[in-house]
Amino acid sequence: MYIAIEGIDTAGKSTQIAALENRFPDAVITKEPGATELGKEIRELVLSARAKSKKAEFLLFLADRAEHLKEVIEPNIDTKMIISDRSAISGVAYALIHNEIAQEELVHLNNFATNNTYPEKVFLLQLTKEELEFRLSQKELDGIELRGSEYLLGIQNAIIKAAKLLNIELITIDATQSIESITEEILTNIN
Repeated sequence: MYIAIEGIDTAGKSTQIAALENRFPDAVITKEPGATELGKEIRELVLSARAKSKKAEFLLFLADRAEHLKEVIEPNIDTKMIISDRSAISGVAYALIHNEIAQEELVHLNNFATNNTYPEKVFLLQLTKEELEFRLSQKELDGIELRGSEYLLGIQNAIIKAAKLLNIELITIDATQSIESITEEILTNIN
C-alpha cells in the first residue's frame, strides 16, 4: 500500500510518519521533494524560495516527482508499504494558489511525471489559523513559512482541491488533536 501524509508546515507530518514507522517497521519511508539524491538538491532550491517564477518552482517539483517515482515508488509499490511525507497533491496545491498554470495542465503534467501512479490513501492533517500561528511562533521559519499564515492556509485549502483534481482519496484529520488520537485515526483508515 502506498499512502501519503499531507499538511502545511507544522501540521505534524513528521511526527505521524515516525509513529507509523513504529507500527510498520518494514515500510519504505519517503518524502516529496527530497527522497533521492537529485531530490535533495531540488528540495534545497524549493525551500530557499530562490525561484522567481512559480512555473519554475512547479517544474522543480515535477522533476523531483518523476525521479522519486523511478527510484523509490516503482521498485517498492508491489512488495512494501510506502509512507510518504507529501505527494503530488502538494505540488499541485502550490501551483493552484499561484494560478499561473491551467488546472487541466497541472493534472496532465502530474500524470506525465508519475505515470499515473498516486498514493492509494492520502491523509491531510488540517490546522486552524490559531494553531498554525502558534506553531509558527515556536520555530525558526524557512522560505515557505516566511510567506505567512494566510499563504499556508491557502495551501491547506488548495490541498483539498488538488486531491479532487487528481482523483485521489483524501482523508482529512483535525491536526489539533493529540498525537495519539491522530495516529489511531490514520491506522483505522489504513486497516
